[in-house]
Amino acid sequence: MSRRILPVRALAAAGTVAVLVAGLAACSSAEDDKDPDHRAFALQGTTLTVDADDSALEIVAADGNASGKVDVTRWFKGSVTLGSGPEVTWSMDGDRLKLRTRCSGLVADCATKHRVEVPRGITVTVRTDDGSVRAQGFRDALDIRTADGSVHVSDTTGPLALRSDDGSLRAEVSSRRVDATTKDGSVHLELGAVPDLVETRSDDGSVTVDLPRATYKVSADSDDGAVDVSVPRDGASSHVVNARTQDGEVTVRTAN
Repeated sequence: MSRRILPVRALAAAGTVAVLVAGLAACSSAEDDKDPDHRAFALQGTTLTVDADDSALEIVAADGNASGKVDVTRWFKGSVTLGSGPEVTWSMDGDRLKLRTRCSGLVADCATKHRVEVPRGITVTVRTDDGSVRAQGFRDALDIRTADGSVHVSDTTGPLALRSDDGSLRAEVSSRRVDATTKDGSVHLELGAVPDLVETRSDDGSVTVDLPRATYKVSADSDDGAVDVSVPRDGASSHVVNARTQDGEVTVRTAN
């Protein structure tokens, strides 16, 4: 049996990499940035798309913003060893706000968070590849889609559409129309007003819909899990709730 002895330089390099990789245990947090950057972007028209790739997002409808501008605050902490960057950029192209974080290398540790304050009367679309999204205060249509991250919406009355490929969805809203779908995660909707239509689905996770007291046309189904519908039901009701999951419990109930 033969033994391969690494040269001293190779051993030293391997040891250095091991130490660097071990250092990743202390991950960066955007909250550690005590001096965040601020910028205001002019917005023409009544629509805004927030296009982000690797950042936690907080999207807020701001009553005090009468300037017609989108105010953005950015927190960032990170470092790259044996690589390029890190680099964070922001820009407005038409009605699309682009938020980018570049952090790649053999040892890369970065964290970014953006708070986007939007004037009232703006229809907002959010698209992000990786990061959680929180939104609040919207009276106009809100459409949020993330490839990897949870979504939480509150204090909203406009039409609501939520999508996540991998993450839970939660909403405490008074929207009349809600469409919430996730491929992997739970869905929990708490509605403060009697809705016209609720469409909610999870491929792998529980689905819970809390409704104001009223009579509903309900369709609820789970391929593998219990189904509990306790709201008053009427097949002729104009208030429609469809709740489905492939794997998990489905609960449709009257809110306390």
